[in-house]
Amino acid sequence: MKIGVELNIDVTKIDKSKIFAGKKGKYLTMTAFIDIDNKGQYGDNGMITHKKDDGESNGAILGNAKVFWKDEAQPQAPTQPSSNQAPELDSFDDDMPF
Repeated sequence: MKIGVELNIDVTKIDKSKIFAGKKGKYLTMTAFIDIDNKGQYGDNGMITHKKDDGESNGAILGNAKVFWKDEAQPQAPTQPSSNQAPELDSFDDDMPF
């Protein structure tokens, strides 16, 4: 399943000590907790926090996550019946008592 997620964070809540330098810029690693099947009281599906470091309690909640799109395409069923499938209902005798 594929999903589209909109993320909103309050940049004033970012712990500046968590920002690190990389080869192409400065980065902040965050963690998103998303429940695609349930919405919170404000219509969001989850939250975003700082990455949890070893020995650290949960980081501050920086914002929320909202699922705005789901690709719920189901895989196609096989076109040929397998040999262990039950017979079709039409093949049963009409005299059955149920």
